[in-house]
Amino acid sequence: MASSEEDGTVEEKENNNKKRTKSALATAWLTFYNIAMTAGWLVLAMAMMRFYIQKGTHKGLYRSIARTLKFFQTFALVEVGHCAIGIVRTSVIVTGVQVCSRIFMVWFITNSIRQIQSEESVILFLVVWTMTEITRYSYYTFNLLHHLPYFIKWARYNLFIILYPLGVVGELMTIYAALPFVRRSGMYSMRLPNVYNVSFDYYYCLIIVMLSYIPLFPQLYLHMLRQRRRVLHGEVIVEKDD
Repeated sequence: MASSEEDGTVEEKENNNKKRTKSALATAWLTFYNIAMTAGWLVLAMAMMRFYIQKGTHKGLYRSIARTLKFFQTFALVEVGHCAIGIVRTSVIVTGVQVCSRIFMVWFITNSIRQIQSEESVILFLVVWTMTEITRYSYYTFNLLHHLPYFIKWARYNLFIILYPLGVVGELMTIYAALPFVRRSGMYSMRLPNVYNVSFDYYYCLIIVMLSYIPLFPQLYLHMLRQRRRVLHGEVIVEKDD
């Protein structure tokens, strides 16, 4: 009996050591990732400010930062993986919707349609995204290091109240500005007849995307408000599984 108990204790210790090692590796990776993303969005912020100071206009700003923006925004797909494998306890669906909608805005709208790149709405959502991401990744970084300044915590759960709606306005106005160019060019569309016998109209796809903001935005916004109450005011929020 003693030998059996000792074997069980040894096995339990080994399992605990493995869990601690995995947890330490996950924390180290997440810390590195969030520091890198904070730095990336800070670089974007400084590039935008430098461009505007030197040129005195927003025209051409998007093209000057496009490569950096595409890299860091696309790299955010890693966050969906974090949720999927469980090293971050956040809904895969919520994270996936947020990340993929950003990537769609960058690659399939703003980057694809040069005629809209100097629209004020593009600058609006870029400024909002930049402020949001610097705050968000800074919050995660300091939280992982167990040295979270209150002003970063406050900014994370208060600035979104204004920034989130502004970002949505910028995105919707940008998609709306893109519609005439998409309709004239027929980009990303497939007309019948074709070898695949499939029809797809990107113009109407964008209209559907715009309409999808009606149900999705309130849900994501209310989710953030619930998180705000929990973090800043200590309320216990019971949410249904997504």
